[in-house]
Amino acid sequence: MREAVKVVSAPPRLRLLGQFRLELGSESVELCRNAQRLLAFMGLRGRVSRSVLAGTLWPEVTEAHARGSLRTTLWKLPRAEPPLIGCQGDALLVTPALRVDVHALTRAALDVVQGDGTALHALPLLGLLTGEDLLPGWDEDWVLLERERLRQLRLHALDALAEALIRQGRPALAVEVAWAAVRAEPLRESAHRAMVSAHLAEGNVGEAVRHYEAFRRLLEEELGVGPSSRFARMLPEGGGDRARKAAPCTRAFATTGSPSTTLSKGGSTSCTSM
Repeated sequence: MREAVKVVSAPPRLRLLGQFRLELGSESVELCRNAQRLLAFMGLRGRVSRSVLAGTLWPEVTEAHARGSLRTTLWKLPRAEPPLIGCQGDALLVTPALRVDVHALTRAALDVVQGDGTALHALPLLGLLTGEDLLPGWDEDWVLLERERLRQLRLHALDALAEALIRQGRPALAVEVAWAAVRAEPLRESAHRAMVSAHLAEGNVGEAVRHYEAFRRLLEEELGVGPSSRFARMLPEGGGDRARKAAPCTRAFATTGSPSTTLSKGGSTSCTSM
């Protein structure tokens, strides 16, 4: 007897990191702008009342007009089984089958922050945590808020991943992760502390001191403040004084994000060995 072969279609996928993309099976589906906005908002929230959804997506019209636009947009969504958006009373909810890339990123980042041993997979995580932003070019308030939430979560996850790698005795990878955090936000002290910790874990005191001093100068130029006392206490006694005499370069992180190239105020290039 022949065994019946059950063909299982791929679940629908919604990509919001980078360019919007809806995939049904193996095909990418083109949607009008309002349908993209509706699916993006629902994909992020999961369940929303009709009034909140209509008021958020069409805030400048009357409630009746907004609800009419919502009905029209729902009708324009592609037919899928199960339906992408279902109804439950006055609420709309996304089908559990829909795979949203933002949720995968959020779960991975929270696992790192909570210390679930994910540093063992540091390189795949680094690629995920340094990927594209949420819907670049979309400037609606609800997108801006969610984009900033994801940015902060990614930065905290990079800090936590670097620290976990240092504890596991993998400082070289920790340096790579810390540099990713520095490039993402050059004025964020926690990223620079992770970098200095990684250098100290390798026994590279000179590298640690030079990095600290470059960050100190950057903070002074950009914000008129200095690093925290917590950061200063990480260095060997007197290390900062010696580095001030030895390191001539400034703006090491705000300009290039590279450990080897910096720009002076006049725009000329000089090198350090941070």
